Amino acid sequence: MNPAETHLFIAITFGPQVWRCGILKDGSVDRLGAYQTFSGGYSGPDGLAMDEEGGLAVAVNRMGSVFLFDKLGEPAFRVRSCAGLMTTNCAYGGPERKQLYITESESGSILVADVPVAGEKMFGLM
Repeated sequence: MNPAETHLFIAITFGPQVWRCGILKDGSVDRLGAYQTFSGGYSGPDGLAMDEEGGLAVAVNRMGSVFLFDKLGEPAFRVRSCAGLMTTNCAYGGPERKQLYITESESGSILVADVPVAGEKMFGLM
């Protein structure tokens, strides 16, 4: 979800798209539509992570990349894997949440990239 919790993002791996769905105050859903469409035919977006400004990180499986979009959906950065093509997930971490951890499942690696915008703070259940 975006930081305001007004939109939900969904990775459609074999679409290959990321959809965005509005969430109304009563919890029901509003309009659903394509947020981003990716090229390639073997796979597509898999893991998603939100930054604190509303930008979205999208790990694209079999492209060896994580794409970072700003809050308007404009491409801001592309992080290319140095280990393989199967970038399957991503999460923000580090002391200021300005590191993006990327799983690359072809090699079994966890890659780390420094990014300019901190990731959205996440809360786990205990």
